[in-house]
Amino acid sequence: MIERLCYEMIESIGEDPSREGLLKTPQRFSKAIKELTVGYSQNADSIVNGAIFEQADSEMIVVKDIEFYSLCEHHLLPFFGKASVAYIPNGKIIGLSKIPRIVNMYARRLQVQERLTEEICTEISRILNPKGVACSIEGFHMCMMMRGIQVQSSKMITNSLHGLFKSNPLTRQEFFSVIK
Repeated sequence: MIERLCYEMIESIGEDPSREGLLKTPQRFSKAIKELTVGYSQNADSIVNGAIFEQADSEMIVVKDIEFYSLCEHHLLPFFGKASVAYIPNGKIIGLSKIPRIVNMYARRLQVQERLTEEICTEISRILNPKGVACSIEGFHMCMMMRGIQVQSSKMITNSLHGLFKSNPLTRQEFFSVIK
């Protein structure tokens, strides 16, 4: 179905889908769009796969500059950037690679950056029940860069703060100091 729609899209913009360079484009596009939206077939519990470990209370844990790529749900154009995620354990920690995997799972869906930021925080809160979770994302949006206003160096920054990151100004300040 995706291949047929891509073929029709190529025709509708005035191109010839039977032209040599476009012959296999519908198949390539179908494969690419499935890869770019693989997050719909994933869930956090499978990703974590039991990699939660008992740990006496400790300080803030931060995974900084997690690269992500997503598709804007309004234009189906890419947006990309870096996410930084922190949590304060409440007796449990998670395997280090699981946080970037959770970021990637939500990024690989049709998204808006605001929701992506919140979904990451909410999921880590659900899995670990920590004392606090924070997520900050800096993103570059091709829908602003290639069309519409066409600004090239603007970036969008979104934050989501739960628990101590929201209620304690010193904890919040420490998080933003660490990720900058």
